[in-house]
Amino acid sequence: MTRYLAHPFDDDKLKEECGVFGVIGVPDAANFVALGLHALQHRGQEAGGIVAYDEREGFNNARRFGYIRDNFTKADVMQMLPGSLAIGHVRYSTAGSKGHTAIRDVQPFFGEFSMGGAAIAHNGNLTNAAALRRDLIDRGAIFQSSSDSECIIHLMAHSIHKSLAERIKDALRAVEGAFSVIAMTRTKLIGVRDPLGVRPLVLGRIGEDGYVLSSETCALDIIGAEFVREIEPGEMVVIAKGQVASSRPFNPAKSRFCIFEHVYFSRPDSILGGRSVYETRRQIGVELARESPVEADLVCPVPDSGTPAAIGFAAESGIPYGMGIIRNQYMGRTFIEPTEQIRNMGVRLKLNVNRALIKDKRVILVDDSVVRGTTSRKIKDMILDAGAAEVHFRIASPPTAWPCFYGVDTPDRDKLLAATMSEDEMRDWIGVDSLKFISLDGLYRAAGEAKGRDASCPQYCDACFSGEYPVAPSDQIAKGFTMKAAE
Repeated sequence: MTRYLAHPFDDDKLKEECGVFGVIGVPDAANFVALGLHALQHRGQEAGGIVAYDEREGFNNARRFGYIRDNFTKADVMQMLPGSLAIGHVRYSTAGSKGHTAIRDVQPFFGEFSMGGAAIAHNGNLTNAAALRRDLIDRGAIFQSSSDSECIIHLMAHSIHKSLAERIKDALRAVEGAFSVIAMTRTKLIGVRDPLGVRPLVLGRIGEDGYVLSSETCALDIIGAEFVREIEPGEMVVIAKGQVASSRPFNPAKSRFCIFEHVYFSRPDSILGGRSVYETRRQIGVELARESPVEADLVCPVPDSGTPAAIGFAAESGIPYGMGIIRNQYMGRTFIEPTEQIRNMGVRLKLNVNRALIKDKRVILVDDSVVRGTTSRKIKDMILDAGAAEVHFRIASPPTAWPCFYGVDTPDRDKLLAATMSEDEMRDWIGVDSLKFISLDGLYRAAGEAKGRDASCPQYCDACFSGEYPVAPSDQIAKGFTMKAAE
């Protein structure tokens, strides 16, 4: 079996853990799920899986490493997944054996209960998973994976409730952290968001009696489904026989949706909170130009995530926009370990400078974030080698100074450039003429909060920028992680 490796030059970006997608009430539901997961591939490229239910054949599943297009477009695989109900998952590992995923870690997870089988797919991260796992093992649970998400299946097994839907509620009341969960039984499709609504989940409709649950609206578009609404924070929906039943199994809490979904994670053609992701990113560029103007000749995005912000920056500043860096769209992933010689080529395998455009220009580079800063230094070198007169970085997010524990793969805090350096020190380390980040208030304004961030009650989860965690990461604290001191 071919094992795919992450692209060796993509290690300087924050990465989402996964995306989830489910369909009920359509023939060959697994085919729709495969299309939906293809649209959500940006949320996880390491592995994918689908579970489907058919009245004659029962539950069937397929789990594979690599891209959805390489695995779930083959007739022999899809014929194994008949039925009008299916859920799926794309994964990039965070919790568990990071970078060394076994097939047993690939979701959805399935369990047989006395009242029938159930499968779950989870986007997010449980901050008390280690404590839960220890307790469940002490109570006789036998884990098959290293994933925190498997805790949910075992908590369901230990619940005393009679219906699977009630067991899911019971299990999720015991967990902490961030979760958008899609689950299925023999007759029901279920969706749940955690009380803070950190990770996204939307409801769509397809055909007369079909419904869809998805991490993002862009995946509804690919199958021709109609967007109905977002699943609200703390809400559980149970879909069966063409009907949607809603309940509120958790104590109410103020929403803290992940603001980095607006900055980077979600696809620009998705809608979040009734707002276009593309428009928010373009507006981030507008705010950046207002906050941190600079005299220059050209505004260039670092493709592809910096493009909308660069367009907004150019429009607001009046400085011409140009594609000064061209992305090699076919680099993708690799199933061979690159040689040291190839590794030394760095980002040049993925990005190439448009020399004719760059030469002798004062260039503003717009990127979505700076994590370790290593890629920023390489891109700066490429721009200068192409003959640029000056290089200025403008970053479409505040400095990333704290790790995320809610479903995003983040380096340890001491590996984050902004955790150890001031903005001026980062500028000098990267080696550019200027470096400016959008302010946290500016980011909030771009996301539709006209007055900026409410410091007493933030509207979003912005812990990676502020260090203010809406749910204490209890497992990490037990390992020695130090929270930000109260100001």
